[in-house]
Amino acid sequence: MALTKTDIVELIVEKDDFSPTEAKDGLEELIEIIKYTLESGEDLMISGFGKFQVNEKKPRKGRNPATGNSMVLAKRRVVTFKCAGKLRDRING
Repeated sequence: MALTKTDIVELIVEKDDFSPTEAKDGLEELIEIIKYTLESGEDLMISGFGKFQVNEKKPRKGRNPATGNSMVLAKRRVVTFKCAGKLRDRING
């Protein structure tokens, strides 16, 4: 089961002394900062958590699986995530 934004807001309210509105607004602002940073092509590193990196993919040949027709897939940007060592250690116990 995935953790939703609503779940995160509830956890923030339980753990800290924030109202639900303050917690929701803070989370939304953080997500917007992350989106803006990645959209501008910059990497985003959060100490102890990991690094989000924007990578450029070159155009490449592909195939439409429904029709079997060849096509060229346009260049695109993708976001990758590399886990920090501290988080990796914590996950693995």
